Amino acid sequence: MRKLSPLVIACIAATWLVWGSTYLAIKFALVSIPPFFQMGTRFLVAGSLLLAWTTFRGQPLPTFVQWRNALLVGTLMLGGGMGGTAYAEQTVASGLVVAFIAVTPALIAIASLPFGIKPSRLEACGIGVGLAGVLLLVRGTGFSASPAGLAAVMISTTTWSAGSVLSQHRLPLAKGATGFASEMICGGLVLMLMSHIRGEAFHWPPQPLALTAWVYLVTFGSLIAFSAYMVLLARTSAALATSYSFVNPVIAMLLGIAFAHETVSGYEWLAVGVIIVGVVMLVLGRRT
Repeated sequence: MRKLSPLVIACIAATWLVWGSTYLAIKFALVSIPPFFQMGTRFLVAGSLLLAWTTFRGQPLPTFVQWRNALLVGTLMLGGGMGGTAYAEQTVASGLVVAFIAVTPALIAIASLPFGIKPSRLEACGIGVGLAGVLLLVRGTGFSASPAGLAAVMISTTTWSAGSVLSQHRLPLAKGATGFASEMICGGLVLMLMSHIRGEAFHWPPQPLALTAWVYLVTFGSLIAFSAYMVLLARTSAALATSYSFVNPVIAMLLGIAFAHETVSGYEWLAVGVIIVGVVMLVLGRRT
């Protein structure tokens, strides 16, 4: 296995640690800022700042085709992926939402099959164990009490996985940070359209905790962690890029219990443990 560069190691740390805390930040921001409006403004601001920075450094703007790709990938990963996540957190504990999302590496491995990328035996076993853990999780009280939340998080993981695979194989973005910025801008516009269609109402001023959480999502969740994830997709295997999913559930659940007074049953902890075992098997079994 090739030695990981310092940049890749830093990006892995960002997706493991920062993303694990963003789910609680989404929950806090929902107190004043509705889900699609929250995600739309978050990515519009972050994407605009990042594009301004890359333009200042002399990097060329995306071409028409690259903007088109950014719109398609942004619609899937941000419109469906992050929009569905925020919507689900209205009725489901943030820790349980991220536990469900931990199945993403398995979905990406499945979605990569049409492109000739076949999992090893250990990866295949990990996919099976992870999916079994998700089936256990959705039978718990957290998701069974909220069919809408379950549907939202299912859509979220499916569209995020599809966007991740297509960005690697069919819909390349502009080079480097410019591509990430264009995706966030396009995804943010799609989310704002979704917010308008749903008639979401935003009441100014937001509560201080909600505003602080939103600022955290813009800076750490979008500018740092999301950009780090896109770097990993471009420079490493999909399995390594999505390895955050076996760390995020534990961090998110512990933070939710400690700061948001969320409750997680022993049965749901068992389901999360099964999912994490499956994801670890998938990551260990990845091909170099």
